Amino acid sequence: MVLQGGVSTEEGKDMKNVRILWVDDEIDLLHAQILFLREKGYEVQTETNGVDALARVKEEVFDVVFIDEQMPGLSGLETLLQIKEIAPALPVVMITKSEEEDLMEQAIGSKIADYLIKPVRPQQLLLTLKKLTEKNRIREEHSVSRYQDEFMELSRRIATAGDFDTWADIYRRLIYWDMELKESVAGGMAEVLENQRREAESGFSRFVMRHYVPWLSGKEEPPVLSPAVFGKWVFPRVKKGEKTVVIVVDNLRYDQWQVLYHMIGDFFLLEQEEIFSSILPTVTQYARNAMFAGLMPLEIHRRYPQYWRFDEEEGNKNEFEEQLFAAQVQRLIPGIRFAYRKILHQREGKKILTDLNNLLQNDLVVLVYNFIDMLSHARTEMDIIRELARDEKAFRALAGTWFEHSYMYSLIRFLADKEITLCITTDHGSIDVETPVKVIGDRDTSTNLRYKLGRNLNYNPKEVFAIRQPDEVQLPKDHITSTFVFAREKQYLVYPKNLNYYSRYYKGTFQHGGISLEEMMIPFAVLQPRKK
Repeated sequence: MVLQGGVSTEEGKDMKNVRILWVDDEIDLLHAQILFLREKGYEVQTETNGVDALARVKEEVFDVVFIDEQMPGLSGLETLLQIKEIAPALPVVMITKSEEEDLMEQAIGSKIADYLIKPVRPQQLLLTLKKLTEKNRIREEHSVSRYQDEFMELSRRIATAGDFDTWADIYRRLIYWDMELKESVAGGMAEVLENQRREAESGFSRFVMRHYVPWLSGKEEPPVLSPAVFGKWVFPRVKKGEKTVVIVVDNLRYDQWQVLYHMIGDFFLLEQEEIFSSILPTVTQYARNAMFAGLMPLEIHRRYPQYWRFDEEEGNKNEFEEQLFAAQVQRLIPGIRFAYRKILHQREGKKILTDLNNLLQNDLVVLVYNFIDMLSHARTEMDIIRELARDEKAFRALAGTWFEHSYMYSLIRFLADKEITLCITTDHGSIDVETPVKVIGDRDTSTNLRYKLGRNLNYNPKEVFAIRQPDEVQLPKDHITSTFVFAREKQYLVYPKNLNYYSRYYKGTFQHGGISLEEMMIPFAVLQPRKK
């Protein structure tokens, strides 16, 4: 089946189904080229003027239109503009004798798909048609072939990975292939990749369970964790005199960061990209407070008890980020001027734009955007959001759509004209959950689906990662017998009461708090404005 103005809806479309309309007042002189295309299997229809061409486009389905730029009556450019009104997605190739810059700009501005200079050689036509009508199939076949070549090496690395940096490299490659293969319909190969990702999730969760306690107890050298981010990558730049803007996008996954960077890259060059590890639990209350304080949660609770709230306490769990950050600045780079703003709504994002010049009087500006996290939670509660973000690919696309039309994107474009260093990061990611696991606790047990904090928790130790001594991993506890239980891979933790209902309700939702590549592998990017 063919759609007006595009490629077949069936991947790998045979070129014999490709219909071409060629419009030229001297069409008889193009007999050799038309015969060449027909011999290659293309169906070629012809018209000698723009008026008749427009009538054909209204009545018939074509995949590509070739238009001569210089025709009596309705010119090629005029015909092009009217075709775009009839069928905006229909690829139109302009054929011209002229290489004048102004003419080319007009044609490109009118959204031509390509242009060819007369005399047109048959091979030029063939290459243009392949690019316009077979590029998805060619790209898919090329991507599948390259993934097949790398598959065994990735599997070997997943089986033998013994340090965080190796896991970070594995995760980068898996996300790369996920975006390459899932942007097209790669059939069985996408399923192979999904199985490899599950294998990696399982291996990574075992790795974290073996090493997390040694990291936090000082027995092993840890990777960069949430509390070290500002001290390692931001403050040294501020000390050197670089005016720095840090944007923290709550709950931004690494794959979503890649989508955002494809748009940011028009204005900024990527100078540095790192992956660090979120602490557990991978939630804002713990991971982001630790990042802004430069301290693990246990130390925050000890030094600043007035700024710490336990899970069962009322109120916003990260209400005191600015105070915690001010304390970290005072410890590590006293004397600098900084500004902190949290953006929860569009009106606040707009206000930041109007205040930005004043904010940039500071040495360091920190901006927190909460939209992705709100989107993730809304997806759980609202059917329409669940439908819009039904899987990882759709969730990525929705995040990209938000960003493209957000005040955050406007702010970044504004910053591209300033002498600043831009850092973008997040506190944790999220994972789409599939497998319910039963955990029994009292009414004071925390309600998060990816971790539980409570007394006398009842669970299967083979299914989850349990920490009975929270101070071993520098976590505070609200009771002497408090235990943390973390979900692994695609698990979610549910109570036995109404198990079937809640299992169905939460299955397929994006959650965070536990152990997975998506939740713990956190991007940190440093960007510099492109020179004008």
